[in-house]
Amino acid sequence: MKPTPNSPPEPAPLLAFGAHPDDIEFGGGGVVAQETRHGRAAHLVVCSRGEAATHGSPAQRVAEAEKAAALLGATLEFIELDGDSHLEVRAAHAIRLAGVIRRVRPGIVLAPSLVENQHPDHARLGTLVRDATRLARYGGVAELRGSPPYETGLLFYYAVTPEAEPDNVTPVLVDVSAPEVLAAWTAAMEAHASQTSARAYVELQLARARLRGLRAGIGHAIALFPNDPLVLDSLTQAGRGARRF
Repeated sequence: MKPTPNSPPEPAPLLAFGAHPDDIEFGGGGVVAQETRHGRAAHLVVCSRGEAATHGSPAQRVAEAEKAAALLGATLEFIELDGDSHLEVRAAHAIRLAGVIRRVRPGIVLAPSLVENQHPDHARLGTLVRDATRLARYGGVAELRGSPPYETGLLFYYAVTPEAEPDNVTPVLVDVSAPEVLAAWTAAMEAHASQTSARAYVELQLARARLRGLRAGIGHAIALFPNDPLVLDSLTQAGRGARRF
């Protein structure tokens, strides 16, 4: 739908990176569903096809990711880097991801947290995305001269598992309690049937979100961890505090 002359400008897209086909959905799918519900475009970038996983073939996992992205109202692309369980932190990878950032021109970027006590691909991809958001700003990077520099507004990290949550960063809580958001998120996680049939991933993520929500006086919440301090033009943007106990 085209905006009318008096309508507010469309928000810049949300760009989410995942190392494997289910990472974004399990770690931050509710956030994606919430943003698309409010009219923000969302684009998911997955950097392997899950080929090293115990359960599910690469073709099956790609199909599951495509279904999940559609349920979240997002678009999806796959990028081949080093392959599942072989990801390395390289300048060439960061520059390639910076090219994606310049193409999508997001207002918000989501990436896996930098905590090392998780699948090694997660923390390494988080490092690469962090570096890519910086490189995307530099006009002199030879490999990126085909597109104009771009500065991302916000970089947040999501945690696929409780162990991946940083203990030195105060999280921002995103309220994902709306029934349609919770339903879309749950369906997107369940779309990864090759994984959910092996372990109780959906129950784990919903329980984490429920606990976060209860502590904040709401139904369900997902924690995001900002890379940088948040800057507010006014305290009216600050939302509400989460302390309820």
